[in-house]
Amino acid sequence: MKTNRSALTAALTALAAVCLPLTASAQAHTYLEAHIYETAPSPLELLSDEGFRAFEPLEQPDENYPTIMIDPGRRFQTIEGFGGAFTDAAADVFAALPAASQEAFLKASFDPVQGNGYTLCRTTIHSCDYAADMYTYDDVAGDTALAHFSIEHDRKNRLPFIKRAQATAGGKLRLYASPWSPPGWMKTNGEMLHGGRLKPEYRQTWADYFVKYVQAYAAEGVPIWGLTVQNEALATQVWESCLFTANEERDFVRDYLGPTLHKSGLADLKLMIWDHNRGLIYQRAQATYSDPAASKYVWGTAFHWYVGDHHDNVRQLHDAYPEKGLLYTEGGIRGSWEAASRLVRNVILDLNNWTVGWTMWNLLVDSEGGPRHAGGLMGGSSVNADLKTGQLVFNPPHYVFGHFSRFIRPGARRIACTVSSDDFLATAFRNPDGKIAVVLTNLSDHEQIFQLWVEGRALRTSSPAKGILTIII
Repeated sequence: MKTNRSALTAALTALAAVCLPLTASAQAHTYLEAHIYETAPSPLELLSDEGFRAFEPLEQPDENYPTIMIDPGRRFQTIEGFGGAFTDAAADVFAALPAASQEAFLKASFDPVQGNGYTLCRTTIHSCDYAADMYTYDDVAGDTALAHFSIEHDRKNRLPFIKRAQATAGGKLRLYASPWSPPGWMKTNGEMLHGGRLKPEYRQTWADYFVKYVQAYAAEGVPIWGLTVQNEALATQVWESCLFTANEERDFVRDYLGPTLHKSGLADLKLMIWDHNRGLIYQRAQATYSDPAASKYVWGTAFHWYVGDHHDNVRQLHDAYPEKGLLYTEGGIRGSWEAASRLVRNVILDLNNWTVGWTMWNLLVDSEGGPRHAGGLMGGSSVNADLKTGQLVFNPPHYVFGHFSRFIRPGARRIACTVSSDDFLATAFRNPDGKIAVVLTNLSDHEQIFQLWVEGRALRTSSPAKGILTIII
């Protein structure tokens, strides 16, 4: 929806023209106009098309005028994609929706032209807490040959959901998978819940289980792009969980999982360690990366946001091991504007610290935030469904996340982007088609003017309080 700009914008822009003299020499630059999209709580705007704004010559920005500066010639990491998680909860809710709501959800989430265009999503190896029940693909104790392995459970709702999303995305949807726990019979505590550890005698069986899973999904027409070794490897939970120290994870990768994947022809899978919070990310990765025999099997480190921010830890891990990938893999989020503000801040800071992709948690939940079989509800989704009416509610985080996923496409390269005001955060990418996408947020509680500066030219505009803008040039 369109809104009128306040008189403050016009007045301050005119003042800036007096304070910041234009130069004739900048007229030769090719940055002439930009297309702006905006989301804000007040006035309410949800990925609103704000039209085009013109650049004007400006040789030198003034340090007192809020300025976002980009340098398209300085390029950094390449983006793999954005998306969410195909949990059993999401699949069951989707299956319960009427056909029209199913189509609306698929278009809003996966359509690359009319929707958020998700291209990288997560799923779970058998059950996690966001499932109506707890299950594995092989419940036969002692079955080291995995003769009873079957993904029949997933054929009911999860695989059909994934396949329809793949079709909506035009076949350009990559999937990675994470386990919450091995089957209980493989663990020291004899159950999938409450932590416990993988028994030494079942390390090879568990590695074989990964291979069976990848091969079974491939046979269903759902290739797996990547794997994480263990979801939240230091969390003892009342739901599915399993503990690995950094050294235990290193040894399992080096001696079992890595070699087994390679011997099975799956060396191209992106294998990721940790899959937990940023606080210990460096120590966890260091244990594996400092061992060449283990490190050679690992593409990168996966991480979450649940305990503190610690964004600088992500950058330091990249600086120490620049050849390794960084992927944000889980962000449980509720549907409020406060949650949307947290989301945009975290995505920008992670991207600016070398992260190559960002996936939210459940793609879809019901109006109660489930279904979920264990423990209290920990988070919701960017989209809720009322299963009594069949109606979908697209929450603010859905639109905020679209500022990234719609406009920063796989293969995009981050470019240099700096900000002169503490009231703004911003990141910028050059897409494979040559267009530049700048995503920024106004952190303040009032409307703020700012300018986007590139190669001697500036575009002046404003952002509503807590606004999120994507500027395409």
